[in-house]
Amino acid sequence: MKRYCNSLTRYARRNSCAVRMGGVTIGAGTPVAVQTMTNTDTNDTAACVEQIRRVTGAGGRIIRLTTQGVKEGRNLGEIVPAVKEFCPDVAIVADVHFVPAVASVAAEYADKVRINPGNYNDKGGDFTALLEQCRERGVALRVGVNHGSLSKRIMDEWGDTPQGMTASAMEFLRVCKEHDFDQVVVSMKSSNVRVMVYAYRMLAAAMAAEQMNYPIHLGVTEAGNADEGRIKSAVGIGTLLADGIGDTLRVSLTEAPENEIPVGRILADYFEGRESEGCDEPDVEGFSAYEYSRRESDTVGRLGGQNVPMLWSEMTDEERDGAVIIEATGKNPVGEWRRQVLEMMAQGDRRPVVLRRHYSDVGVEELSLKAAADFGVMFIDGLADGLDIVCESVAQENIDSIALNILQASRVRISKTEYIACPGCGRTMYDLQGALEIIKSRTTHLKGLKIGVMGCIVNGLGEMADADYGYIGAGRGNISLYRGKELVKKNIPQEQAVDELIELIKADGLWKDE
Repeated sequence: MKRYCNSLTRYARRNSCAVRMGGVTIGAGTPVAVQTMTNTDTNDTAACVEQIRRVTGAGGRIIRLTTQGVKEGRNLGEIVPAVKEFCPDVAIVADVHFVPAVASVAAEYADKVRINPGNYNDKGGDFTALLEQCRERGVALRVGVNHGSLSKRIMDEWGDTPQGMTASAMEFLRVCKEHDFDQVVVSMKSSNVRVMVYAYRMLAAAMAAEQMNYPIHLGVTEAGNADEGRIKSAVGIGTLLADGIGDTLRVSLTEAPENEIPVGRILADYFEGRESEGCDEPDVEGFSAYEYSRRESDTVGRLGGQNVPMLWSEMTDEERDGAVIIEATGKNPVGEWRRQVLEMMAQGDRRPVVLRRHYSDVGVEELSLKAAADFGVMFIDGLADGLDIVCESVAQENIDSIALNILQASRVRISKTEYIACPGCGRTMYDLQGALEIIKSRTTHLKGLKIGVMGCIVNGLGEMADADYGYIGAGRGNISLYRGKELVKKNIPQEQAVDELIELIKADGLWKDE
């Protein structure tokens, strides 16, 4: 497979063509754009316009609305003009899922239409006709692949794998290329950060092999909220931005949409100005970019070998003295760390590796995002055994919490419950944000458990990935509970649903008292 980036150690952004949507242009070296999605009912014009006003006030200029049906698609005709009265340079994106015919309706009003290839394939639809409609009106298109909703044909051949996600995207991109339609953006989202990273890398490599340079939209689906959601997103998005991949991004939080914009802006801005920084990489075998493979190292106490990665505060003097401590001091920490670790691998040096970086004059949120974007990729790629985040302006307790969240998001050390929670949209008909907070308050002590908290069934069941339990919206104020992907209880009133979830966990023998 062709390389997914030009260099593992020298930073350069991937080349992409310019795509224009409304008053926004992405790709072709423009700054990475940040976007979000409304969680209001698309049929409620006033609510959508007011929420978009808050998002634009926070600096958002690309805003997506769910258009699950023709009625919602038509109502964009009311929403779009109202929004452009107070923000003419905004880009309004229609999100189409199950009904391909809705895409052609939405394309009459939106600046960009997002389709899900999995649903589009299984439901039919004339993709070529949609391209011509978009070309005629100057509408951009996003081919948005979701890990949890691949078509049956792709699943039968590839399963729900990064390879399957790449095959799904490339089918549609080849049609775009054949018809000389270049106003297309592509995304490869998953709630599993490893799957997300490998899928995007495979996509970049596949597009390079076929001389495609369409812009790439980055995102981790169902990241959750608070620190965990921010760090999980930053690990996945930061891993790709570190290699110059990504022209636009969304940090999907189970919070108000306007909260996503400043978080995404910190991540995007963090990678500005890195062009040409770094060193040439050594020639080494054993590095895997498309599946998890941990670098082989000797064991020093509890550090290295097959032990889970450690925090600096947990290590003994013996463990610290037996490790190689690699401190990154420049603007391209990933390039610095990779070069030295790859050199060690080439030389057969098996000592454990501890990564260190110093951050100055930052608060907790900024530290968590920057550290996750820096360190996460090294653990996704299995190249480190420990980490030392140094920041005098943040308490050590908070630093350790950030470090554990980075390791958990990278799926190399599980220290608490993982929540796979969507941000909600116009399809959500219950208090998703409130439910997530209650579920977290009652279950966060269950180490190693994965709980999906999803707004609706559209992507809910698929995007829960490997969750042990699912709490999914089933209608107005009602919830369905799942054990894995098995429906256990249906249409439970939300007021009872959390208790029912806990009883289900207890019945399975997985409950532990705090």
